Amino acid sequence: MIALDLPHQNRAWGPFIMSASGAAARAILDLRLRVWGMGANNQPFHQNATAQNVSRTGACICGLEHDVKVGDVIGIQYENKKARCKVIWVMEASGLKKVQVGVQLVADQECPWLSQLPAEMRTNLPAGIPDNRRRFQRHKISFPVELRDERVNTPMRVSATDISGNGCYIETVMPFPVSTLFRVEFWIDEERVSGTATVRTRDPGVGMGIEFTGLKEDVKQLFQAHLDKIDTSISSQKQKPSE
Repeated sequence: MIALDLPHQNRAWGPFIMSASGAAARAILDLRLRVWGMGANNQPFHQNATAQNVSRTGACICGLEHDVKVGDVIGIQYENKKARCKVIWVMEASGLKKVQVGVQLVADQECPWLSQLPAEMRTNLPAGIPDNRRRFQRHKISFPVELRDERVNTPMRVSATDISGNGCYIETVMPFPVSTLFRVEFWIDEERVSGTATVRTRDPGVGMGIEFTGLKEDVKQLFQAHLDKIDTSISSQKQKPSE
């Protein structure tokens, strides 16, 4: 993604522009974000920043006080919407812009500032590319899960996010190494479910992706139905056609 350092526009949103490749339109916005991750000095950071020159798949983030590395994944939050982004480029900037980074949303992450984009950019959104590994719809809800590293037998009670019947994402500053095996336990209504889970992705300073490798298929299906039921945003969408 190529960022264009354009002057600030004194309006809700500026003119939208095409990228150098013509692949995606970008709008000149000034959005306040929370940004967190692991700095290039291997120290976690959490700060306010500004997103400018944004698209539905990425942005130029200005005002970072910490260096980050190309290829790192960082967390961002706009209003109450969170997402994970991959750092595409890093540039030292003068004045208040400090460190600037170009980021691209990680696959399957929803654009947190979509509602702020001009109507021209919100229409005719491209259809998502199916991912065979994602056989269940992900839910952006907080769900209590207990993980137990059987090497030390110490339980960890966490709130999983971005969760489905096949796995979840857990936000943590110090994620475990890829392939770490856990014992996982959670509740489906009054039934306690127990199985094994494996760390599949690791984003230092942000979190880790976990697959429920030890759950039977029927249990995964049952858990997915439970998540579909408790996710109020999904439930309301299903009710709209009959209203």
